[in-house]
Amino acid sequence: MKYVNILLIGLVLLFPGCTFLDVVPEGNIESIESNFEKRDQTENWFKYCHFWVSPFTTSVISNPAYMGTDEVVAGTYLRESGFNWSGLYIADGLQRTFDPYCNMWRRDAVYNSIRYCNTFLEKVWGVYNMTDAEKKLWVAEIKALKAYYYFELLRHYGPFVVMDENIDPGVPVEDMKKERSPVDVCVEEIVSLLDEAMKDLPLMKDKERSRWAYHSLESAAALKAMTLFYAASPLFNGNPAYSGFVNSKGEKLFSQQKDPEKWRYAAEAVDSALLICNRGGKYLISSESDKITDRIKDIEASAIALNFENAEAIYMFRYESFVNGGWPKWTRPYFNSTDEDYNMEMKGCVAPSLKMVEMYYTSHGLPIDADNSWSYANRYKLGTEDDKRYKDVVAMDEKVLKLHLKREPRFYAHIAADRCYYQLGKKNVLVEAYRGERFGTREASITNSVPQNLTGYWMKKGSDSEVSNVGYNNAFTNDYPCVLIRLADLYLMKAEAWNEYLAVPDEEHVYAPLNEVRRRAGIPDVKEAWETYAKNPGKVATKEGMRKIIHREWDIEFAFEGRRFWNLRRWLTAVDELNEEQYGWNIVGQNAREFYNNFREPVRVWAKRKFISPRDYLFPLQSEEVMISGCVQNPGW
Repeated sequence: MKYVNILLIGLVLLFPGCTFLDVVPEGNIESIESNFEKRDQTENWFKYCHFWVSPFTTSVISNPAYMGTDEVVAGTYLRESGFNWSGLYIADGLQRTFDPYCNMWRRDAVYNSIRYCNTFLEKVWGVYNMTDAEKKLWVAEIKALKAYYYFELLRHYGPFVVMDENIDPGVPVEDMKKERSPVDVCVEEIVSLLDEAMKDLPLMKDKERSRWAYHSLESAAALKAMTLFYAASPLFNGNPAYSGFVNSKGEKLFSQQKDPEKWRYAAEAVDSALLICNRGGKYLISSESDKITDRIKDIEASAIALNFENAEAIYMFRYESFVNGGWPKWTRPYFNSTDEDYNMEMKGCVAPSLKMVEMYYTSHGLPIDADNSWSYANRYKLGTEDDKRYKDVVAMDEKVLKLHLKREPRFYAHIAADRCYYQLGKKNVLVEAYRGERFGTREASITNSVPQNLTGYWMKKGSDSEVSNVGYNNAFTNDYPCVLIRLADLYLMKAEAWNEYLAVPDEEHVYAPLNEVRRRAGIPDVKEAWETYAKNPGKVATKEGMRKIIHREWDIEFAFEGRRFWNLRRWLTAVDELNEEQYGWNIVGQNAREFYNNFREPVRVWAKRKFISPRDYLFPLQSEEVMISGCVQNPGW
């Protein structure tokens, strides 16, 4: 390949301290060799290798993991807003093969970036004004990046085409066609790249701040663990639904037998990654305070990283567009134009589902239907909060839905519920959600013409409570990244992997890592909680019981961070969870009785939900790609 056409006009960089990428040569044509003559040109190429990380990972619009499950509810207004809400359409059962939503496989997306990575790895050694040490670092960062692209292909599509090197465009067309490799081969390729990268990657704390958006030793080790973790999960490990899935050569693309040792490989990789993160000074953000308001601040801080500063962030990447691509524009309250906190950019039309509201634990760290001291049957009735610890968290002087009382700190950190408090900058505002009230709709019916919150709950996750609603869209610079992997991932991966491998759960491998996450959340250790307060105290002592407990911990700790989308798929439980209708409250009700549907039961707020098994566990390849490349299509598509 002698020439490359680079059309990158107006491309905004996705890294700290950068503005625009300008690599457009005169006439838009430049030889590849000339791009690797000097350091500056090589750095431009290096940065472009990263271009496709952000759209498919950080954006709540284009990354389906954020909006594609049962965590959030959004109505027709958002679907007709002009944005390509891939997650919403996938959740509605509208995925298609002629132009798939979130089509990473297409020629100008991830495989394009992989080609750029391959060219970089081949050519960088000839740059004359770079030191060998700098070349080794950049090569290691690009190898880890290439592994990350492969990982995304793996969890989207399963078996992918391994591209060790670029194909010469002069070869016959038939030689350009490459087969999809078996999943185990794909996993080995990712792990091999990361092992190579880790030899030369420093810890994040030993890197210059300007390189914190690129891979470090911690992120590479965590990605290796995640890859093996996915490979051990039911979706990829002996899944009978794919027993007949072969490529055009007849190679079986999925292992036929479940291999329990894959859980051990994953668990040991997680242990190694945790040791590396410990060396790097990573820790869970926690004030260890008994005050609920302090715990709420700790929990919020765990998932945001202003100026790339977050003690538990392992891999961070800048938002494609923080205003449009992050949560706040779509989740922060849509106030009346005369309100002092009005901001026309804040739409408030993506709401937590009631299913997620009920997912969070009680103050004892138990599911609301498992706590023997919490009145599950009366959760849709009104009550009063008499525990002074909840001052400034829940209204103390008026009736509150019992579902909102005596809940764990993560509930109040992630969700703003009626008659609970929501900090907006310097003001701690009481949420009043009935029609005509400050947070409530001003419309007499559900309408598609204005943004409406359909469930009566607002999402706090992903939003900085220290910043006021006014001007929130202008509050951040380019140094506001999305946290893609954090330390809590590794603790929950460790608990799950060892629980799946061991015959019975033990303290060191299962309970201890789970308790690290629970203690930061301000709830009792898992055995203490279940043995003291649970209706079924024996659940915590069994492998099957702990599996469900760990799964729920994932759902709560990483609510609205895109984990549930992938977890339901790798657990093979998506078909059971994602065909359910979504519920909330009657948002046009003008008082408590109307709003809470006479205190009987929630109301259906969205019914278009569809997940077909096994088809929807993997994304489809575009039909045109299948015809041109000869790659086999995923089952069911």
